[in-house]
Amino acid sequence: MFDSFPRGISFRLDRPRYHEEYYQALRGGIRHLNKLERGQNFKERGFASWEAFAAGQWDKALSLIEERRDAYVQQVEEVDRLGVLQRRLRVVEFPVTPYVQWELHVLRLRVEVGDRIRLLDARTIADIEDDRPVPEVVILGNRVMFEVRYDDDGNAAGANRFTDAALIEETSAGFDVLYEQGEEYGDFFDREIATLSEPSGAG
Repeated sequence: MFDSFPRGISFRLDRPRYHEEYYQALRGGIRHLNKLERGQNFKERGFASWEAFAAGQWDKALSLIEERRDAYVQQVEEVDRLGVLQRRLRVVEFPVTPYVQWELHVLRLRVEVGDRIRLLDARTIADIEDDRPVPEVVILGNRVMFEVRYDDDGNAAGANRFTDAALIEETSAGFDVLYEQGEEYGDFFDREIATLSEPSGAG
């Protein structure tokens, strides 16, 4: 699974160019959007909830998530209006990192407003990840695929763009398999995340 991905030919995009091409593809008549998230520690500077989380203010971080509701509703409505089936799969390692614990509270709000998100225990795909982790990738129809990139400190740093149809098809097939293995958000969250104590520090 994802065997050809490391050999794929890509073009590096900075963050503004990635966002530009992402939305161009999203609004260009695609029928599906699949996002696979694998990293366990990122920084989301400028997001008030994350800033509070990074400062060790857990209760404040959770309360600030709600500020994003209207923006998330608008995103879901736009995707629905475009006729795009959007699916997201979040791989979770154990023990859960503080960042992922925080992020899954954010994703719970996204699920509430209509995002289709499943969660996957990383231990269940250990055999697939013998050589390398599954890719951090966004697939927009059969037209273009982006490998999201981050700098050494976990800040978003653009993406690698892939346009090879065979590679996109193979990666999409891998995503489909893992998405089917994924667990419904509410069940996973209630069992593994809601019961966790406040994290001791930012991840």
